[in-house]
Amino acid sequence: MKVLITGGGGFVGSRLARTLLARGQLNGQPITSLVLTDQVTAAPELGADPRVQDRTGPLLEQCAALREEPFDGVFHLASAVSGECELDFDLGMRSNLDSTRALLDSLRLAGVAAKKPTRLVFSSSVAVYGPDSSVAMPPLVADDTLPAPQTSYGVQKLVCEHLIADYTRKGFIDGRAARLMTVTVRPGKPNGAASSFFSGIIREPLAGVEAICPVNDQVSHPMSSPAKTVAGLIAIYEASREAFGGRLAMNLPALNVRVCDMLDALEEVAGSAVRARVRFERDDRIAGIVANWPTGATATRAAKLGLKADESFADIIRQYIADCAKSPNADRALKGMAH
Repeated sequence: MKVLITGGGGFVGSRLARTLLARGQLNGQPITSLVLTDQVTAAPELGADPRVQDRTGPLLEQCAALREEPFDGVFHLASAVSGECELDFDLGMRSNLDSTRALLDSLRLAGVAAKKPTRLVFSSSVAVYGPDSSVAMPPLVADDTLPAPQTSYGVQKLVCEHLIADYTRKGFIDGRAARLMTVTVRPGKPNGAASSFFSGIIREPLAGVEAICPVNDQVSHPMSSPAKTVAGLIAIYEASREAFGGRLAMNLPALNVRVCDMLDALEEVAGSAVRARVRFERDDRIAGIVANWPTGATATRAAKLGLKADESFADIIRQYIADCAKSPNADRALKGMAH
């Protein structure tokens, strides 16, 4: 089968690609071709796999060619991130909404020609939820909580969810949307996401670098490890239409934790000296965005697919350390830890 991952050069996209290549199959069908599209090139070890095609450039510019190229499956992960979308409205609309609409139309036309709708999994976000004066946001948002996004990013994700639901209703695609929780710990440098600090307050101290936390330590948020996130995306792809349980998006499982819980786990795993590298310095812009996010989430529909949240945040940190230890930059990523 032929599979497309948009955003295939990114953190989650690369991890998903590695997992699929290691599995060798998706939904019982051998993966013969894996196409990765992104603004950046794929990791060298992915590009070296003969099953992988690496295509670089804006997704919006690639969609016309995709009309002539049928895919069996698509994971649509490409997206401008939350902080970027707040600072640059046009970037968010172009990267998130316009690109998704163009991709869906390409898949619709290719599916008509192939007489088979393409199965697509879309990575939506917990950012579709938010407070509204007419509808209170519960402490734990559920699959059936009314979305009321308070950021342009969240609005764009929600609009895409409904586009995918309608294209599915019309039989153009077989679409499923998964609301991802904040994925941590992300390696590398901070990105433009408002949630970037959730990784930074773990990643930087482990590397021996001071980290600034822009919110207070009682801020709570739903989190997921990279491994659980990728497992959720694959499970949703492989689920039957009946098992998925409808056309609307489902939450992926989350570990609901406060910043202080994260730092307690960091101290448990790496020691008090590492925890001490986190300094609190409020950033009103970031804190304002985060204040409109859910403090926790549930995932009843995902549980019916056998999906579970991580056991503890300490386990998430240990997963990050284990992943770093396998990379060429292990000494740099973990130089703040006592060995």
